[in-house]
This record gives sequence, structure tokens and C-alpha cells, in this order.
Amino acid sequence: MKWKKEWVSYALGKELPELVLKNANVVDVFSKRVRTADVAIQEGRIVGVGEYRGKREENLAGRYVCPGLIDAHVHIESSMTSPALFSRQILPHGTTTVIADPHEIVNVAGERGMEYMLRASENVPVNVYWMLPSCVPINSLEHNGAVYDAAQMERLCRHPRVLGLGEVMDCPGVLVGKPELLEKIELMRHGVIDGHAPSVRGNELQAYCLAGVQTDHECATYEEALERVQAGFLVQIREGSAARNLEAIVSGALKDGLPFDCFAFCTDDLHLDDVKRQGHIDHNIRKSIRLGLDPVTAICCATLQPARFYGLRDLGAVAAGFRADLVVLDDLEEFRIVQVYKDGVPASEKITGIPEPMAEPELTHTVHVPAISAARLALPAQQNFPVVTLVPGEILTRLEYLELPGQKGVFRPQGDLLKAAVIQRHSGSGQLGVGVVKGFGLKNGAIASTIAHDSHNLIVIGDNDADILCAVDALRACQGGYAVCSGGKVRQVLPLPVAGLFTERADLDVAAAQHEMGKLCRSMGVPENLDPFQNLSFLSLCVIPEIRLTDSGVFSVAENRFLTGENG
Repeated sequence: MKWKKEWVSYALGKELPELVLKNANVVDVFSKRVRTADVAIQEGRIVGVGEYRGKREENLAGRYVCPGLIDAHVHIESSMTSPALFSRQILPHGTTTVIADPHEIVNVAGERGMEYMLRASENVPVNVYWMLPSCVPINSLEHNGAVYDAAQMERLCRHPRVLGLGEVMDCPGVLVGKPELLEKIELMRHGVIDGHAPSVRGNELQAYCLAGVQTDHECATYEEALERVQAGFLVQIREGSAARNLEAIVSGALKDGLPFDCFAFCTDDLHLDDVKRQGHIDHNIRKSIRLGLDPVTAICCATLQPARFYGLRDLGAVAAGFRADLVVLDDLEEFRIVQVYKDGVPASEKITGIPEPMAEPELTHTVHVPAISAARLALPAQQNFPVVTLVPGEILTRLEYLELPGQKGVFRPQGDLLKAAVIQRHSGSGQLGVGVVKGFGLKNGAIASTIAHDSHNLIVIGDNDADILCAVDALRACQGGYAVCSGGKVRQVLPLPVAGLFTERADLDVAAAQHEMGKLCRSMGVPENLDPFQNLSFLSLCVIPEIRLTDSGVFSVAENRFLTGENG
């Protein structure tokens, strides 16, 4: 909504605005202080902060008011719900704006997927802004469902809800001057260029920055975060379901006395059961405060700082001219939310009604996997096989060369070694890669998912071939989602038919289903320090160190080569 000259009369107190929040302790993100004031609201805008009367008044009696929270980097698809359903879950937690990268669905469905996300987020309860995906496909190492090139990107690059270029994951491509990638960066220089550079340091980081990349959410340590701050990056402190980096970065910055002006909070990939259990960006704030960060500084990381960086001039503050996206708290230190306003309207009124499904049939039939025989899953029992070893609490992995146990010369999962496979599911080719994973803990069964970052092929892990094949069949039947099998039978399935990534069904409690499936996986041996489906989904992402499994085989990120398969 554009500024209206008529609003001046409300600011001057000559006319009564629609709503005034009286006697508030306003968190002033500009001065980083708390001051007592009234907040006057007209047509979804703050028209004044000071002393006001209104047509309707709500006495906050000293409760705190801070700006609506901003998630600086998120993949909505990872919620396994549509933008409309996702918005309904995060708004009560104070998140009123998200900056989303839809490279999950675009890797499956290309331009059709991008257009769907724009359309499906148009009239949802929160502000949804988009970064156009930079790496579709992510590289040539695995097989995704589509190409999204600069020519397609140009059609949307000036869209009012497009803020820039999504995370540039192909860091080697930047460093060698890959023409098609540099073309996308050049096209989007009018906006923000998001980064993705785990473990990139020194001169390589300087070259990455020089190319135009401005942010990074992949810092796992404070040392990485500090180097990026010194290079001028906005560091997006991530606290997701699988990758939790907040404690290391915030604790390190506090110990080092580093100002927090170059930080923002993000979730990246967060399951709805985690939102339900601990919160969204409000959880990042609470955790930071518990670590010793000043509450107002923590709020700035979730409001003004990302808003300014991404050019959202009317978001991120409680001040005249800003949108009336507000969070009311009864305790600043505990960050306890008692009310959320979106454009001056209580959140409860914003999330009424049932969203209509919007995905066309082409988006709900994307799992093309032929019948797979047990013979194709076979691995020879051998010495010095490159095993993917999980790192608890991280999406990073370690490479170990181990002896594979077996019978009659064929690998049989034993102890902590499980069999995993990635099956290409976009073209129906049936191409697959088979590997071994250590540290997952699963016993007497298998779990499978069509969420496998970022090409989103079908990924499955288990301790026996029968259950592995059962889980593959279950996902083929429901056109994507999660499946857990044991004893040759389907124990639980979560259908996610939109691109095999999420659902539009309002009657499906995704958070409850995630919780129940997580409990089932833990009863089958998956340890508490792993999120079974999140950690599974990242096993194929071959831009995260140190070793991954794709539909082409086992891949060493450090060596940039396949260790098994036709290319190994």
C-alpha cells in the first residue's frame, strides 16, 4: 500500500485513527532502547508513535511491542506445506515476513514451479518475498527435473516481491567464472545476491565476495562467521531442524565482543513439528537471549537488520510509515508472545478460512520411478569403501574408508552401517546410486523420502533390501513424501504430492505426522541427536562437505569427484 497524504492528519492527532495500542513499552530498534508510547494504526500502517487517541483503543498496560519478525532465508517447501498453510503456522509465533528461496520446487518443476509459488503466496497471512533460484540444476553431478536459466529468470527479475538472486551454491562455478552463473548474478545485481559457501575461506571467499555475493547462512563456526562479517557479508544465523549453528556463532560473537549489526536470523529448513514444539524466529531470539545476548539486540537481528539489507523500507520497526506488523510480549527477557498483529489485524483474524488448492496436475504427478529389483541395490563386500559418516547436530558429513561386512561376497548392513540409495525420479530413467551410511542408527526397517536436496530424487536408507524396496514402492504410489517400512510392510506414510515436496491439504496435520514418524524412527534406533528425515534429505546435497550420495554414486565434495559409480 502506498503512502497517503490523508494519513498526516492522524499523525498530527487531528483525526482519530482506527486503532491505538495504548501504554506500550515500544522496542525502538533505531535507538536500541525501550520507551513508553502509544502506537497509532490506520489502514494497516503505523501513523504515529507517541501520545494518541483512537476510534478503538487497546490498553497494553506496559506490555512490550516490537516489530514483526523476519526470517531472512527459508525454503517454504521444507515445511512440507504450501505457502498459505506455512504462513498460518508461523504467524502466531510472530513471523510476519519471510524471504524465501524456492529452489526446491524449481529443481523439480522449473519455471512452472516458480510461477506456482508466486501465485500461491499472493494473498497469504504473511509477507512472502522471493529470491530467484540461482542453481537449477545445482550442478552436473546429479540429475534434477528442470533447468531454470537467466532467460526465464529475466521474466520475473523485476517482480515487486522478488528481492534478488537465491543462494549461489555453485561456489566452484563462481571461482572459475562459469558463464551461465555469472550471467544470472549480473542480471540480479539490482537486488541482493544470496550466498552458500560452507567451509570456503581465505582468497576463495574474497573472490566469491568480489563476484557480488552478499550473504551466507552456512557458517557452522564463529570463525567462519567472523571472516564473512569482515568481508562485508550479512551473516544469516541459522537454526533449523538439521543444521543448528546459532549457539556457536552467538556465543563466539559475545565472547569476542563483536557487534551484531551484520547478523540476521534464519531457519533455512525447519519442520513444522519443530515450529510447534519450540517456535520459529522467536525461538532464535529466545535462545540468543539465554546465551547472553541483549534482548533488543536480538530483536534487531530479527527485524530492522534484515529489512534494511533486503530493501524492505516499510518493515522492521515500530515507527510512523511502517507496516503495522507487530508482536506484543508480556516478558522481554523470555520473549513471551501474547498477541501478533499483521497489518494492524490480530493474527487470529488473518488465518481464518481454508486455503484452496492451486497446484495443477503436472505438479502433483512428478514421481516417475520404475520397478527396482533387489539386484540393482547390491554392493560387493569389500575393503576401503567410502562411507558417509554423519556428524551429530549438523548436515556436514565425514568420509571414512571402511571394510564392508557381507555374506557370499555381498554387503549386508550390520552394526552401524546401513545401505542407502538415491533413485532418479524425474524422467523415469531409474538411474540409481548405492552407498553406505554410518551413524544413522536405524534397525529392522527402512525410511524413504522424495525430499532430497536439492535435486529431490528419491532417497532411501535401511538395513535390508525388502524394506528399502517397500519404502520406494510406497512413495511411488502416493506420488512423493515420507515413508517408513518394517517387516516388508508400510508402517507410516506422509503423502506430499505437490512436486513430491509438500501438501496443500489443510486437513492434514503435517506437524503431528512428522512427530509420529519421528517417534517411530527413534523406536527403530535413530538417535535423538539426528532428525531422521532432515538428515536423510541432505545426504545427497553435493555442495555440503565432506561426502554425499547421489543418483550417480558416492561423491567427495573435497576432491570434487565421484568415488563410486560409473564416474568413480
